Amino acid sequence: MRKAPVLGTAAGIIAAAATVVMFAAPTSASGLPASAARTATVAHPAATGSAGNIQHLCAQTTKPGIMHCLALARTDVAHRLGVLAAPNATPSGYGPSTLQGAYKLPSSSAGSGQTVALVDAYDDPNAESDLGVYRSQYGLPSCTTANGCFRKVNQTGGTSYPSPPPANDDWTGEISLDVDMVSAACPLCHILLVEATTPTTANLGTGVNTAVSLGAKYVSNSYGGSESSSETSTDTSYYNHPGVAVTASSGDSGYGVEYPAASRYVTSVGGTSLRTASNSRGYTETAWNGAGSGCSQYEAKPSFQTDSGCARRTVADVSAVADPATGVAVYDSYGSNGGWNVYGGTSASSPLIASVYALAGPPAAGSAPNSFPYANPSALFDVTSGSNGSCGGSYLCTAGTGYDGPTGLGTPNGVGAFTGGGGGGGGTVTVTNPGNQTGTVGTAVSLQISASASDGGTLTYSATGLPPGLTISSSTGKITGTPTTAGTSNVTVTATDSTGPSGQTSFSWTINPAGGGGGCTAAQLLGNPGFETGSASPWSATSGVIANTSEGPAHSGNYFAYLDGYGRTHTDTLSQTVSIPSSCKAASVSFYLFIDTSESGSYAYDTLRVQAGSTTLKTYSNVDANDAYVLRTFSLSSFIGKSVTLKFTGSEDSSLQTSFLIDDTAINVS
Repeated sequence: MRKAPVLGTAAGIIAAAATVVMFAAPTSASGLPASAARTATVAHPAATGSAGNIQHLCAQTTKPGIMHCLALARTDVAHRLGVLAAPNATPSGYGPSTLQGAYKLPSSSAGSGQTVALVDAYDDPNAESDLGVYRSQYGLPSCTTANGCFRKVNQTGGTSYPSPPPANDDWTGEISLDVDMVSAACPLCHILLVEATTPTTANLGTGVNTAVSLGAKYVSNSYGGSESSSETSTDTSYYNHPGVAVTASSGDSGYGVEYPAASRYVTSVGGTSLRTASNSRGYTETAWNGAGSGCSQYEAKPSFQTDSGCARRTVADVSAVADPATGVAVYDSYGSNGGWNVYGGTSASSPLIASVYALAGPPAAGSAPNSFPYANPSALFDVTSGSNGSCGGSYLCTAGTGYDGPTGLGTPNGVGAFTGGGGGGGGTVTVTNPGNQTGTVGTAVSLQISASASDGGTLTYSATGLPPGLTISSSTGKITGTPTTAGTSNVTVTATDSTGPSGQTSFSWTINPAGGGGGCTAAQLLGNPGFETGSASPWSATSGVIANTSEGPAHSGNYFAYLDGYGRTHTDTLSQTVSIPSSCKAASVSFYLFIDTSESGSYAYDTLRVQAGSTTLKTYSNVDANDAYVLRTFSLSSFIGKSVTLKFTGSEDSSLQTSFLIDDTAINVS
């Protein structure tokens, strides 16, 4: 696992909504456990009255920016491996037929070919084989990589190193719960498992973006953490995907709000206790006492929410079974998990609801799927009894007729509440593409972005990848400023309606050197010198080298190049070729370098070699470690009139990490 430098400890870590375990091992500088081992079974404080002992699968934390999985495990259920044969042919816990029957889900051709994405942390090496056991046990169609039904990628979509991330005995239970719930609710759906390297906000959020970029229209997030004042910004970066049903578990600690369930862009999924009954439905539900609910501290209230006891976003929207006492059967054979388990938590209800969205069919482009249930609440089973804590007896923690916090509008009664049409907040935002832009260093620019909302709502604007020196007005959408750096940037502008939906457009912006680019008056020649496009181009780089501030400190801006830091044999490279005009009298290369290491002593175990062409300008190592960025400058005058490749090569040995962070590069000429 790559170690974040001391100045940039990962500040955005998310805890998943799954079963609780205790961590006995020490934590790393990023706040993540260096290794995880279950050391004790603990009674879940919110699960009073549940049968048997309850264990959190993931260590719970209140550390700002850290997320945990929201799955819970029954510890009084015997584990058994493999497909079960008579006389013990049925695993403990609810299986697919029970869940489909309880929620009146279609079981023929619905959902065929739809992809439900599951975003989790760490790797489950047994995910596909365990899924095969679960589906064989219940007679469900095979879902494998070979037949195109199952796909596992890392947070950026890769399937080769650094994919998969390290395995984790706790998150494998969460992953197994997620894939089994999709299988149970939508047997014909495809499954995309996106595994984040660690449970940070940035890594899990990047996983959400990757899932959407790979075509998923339904994305489940079974994790949560404390709310923070920065979450509305995180919303825009990771969870605002119009036309995509993004679900999030409401929490497993009773009354109280977690993020990202509080996001105004997601469907927040609460939890119930589901039991068989002699009524016409055949089942009855009450609010589960462990489900999260309440009034957000920071999120604006979506227009489709009309409850009067909370001026901001109210959690939850809908719900499904989550009580581990009425839990679901899950197969998880990794590590100490033993095979068949009974799991619960809102980690069960979130992927189930994402699958119901898939059964209902793709949301309209630009729509807000979390508004759909509010347009048709009669297509839900209203849960009218039960409580998850003390809130003065209000609906925020007590189930009742109509909307309430623990169960939202209710649980699925078929798929009618999860289709678009007629819902407030379901409008569209259209952003007009201005075409690719050009400019010149030192010359002011002004570009008006045009956008419109179908419901006439007020728009706010944001942009990523703007050339250095340019900004966008959040209220008018006009981009102004004076470019300071030559190069080509990939710009994305987002316009967000006050009712929730948003639209985007992307274009390139090329800034030419002053003086037409043919002489020697340019400030520097490198493209994307500060990596602020968020990607490598026009640099050539090893996968994962371009990082943002959630992974470490940048010298300036939001991005930097991050070479090595894995603590094992590894090599990262970063290079770009430029031509230095023959009219120049002098040329130099400069960059800011920060070196963080766990090595000690005076031997150079890990190195960074800086080259111009075949010439080595300097070799740095762990011995040169420092506690801040330092400006490094070298002459390139011998390359005037030639093309030269600037190259950084970071190499680590087999133990202890050294991180080489590079930012604000420049080739200066005069």
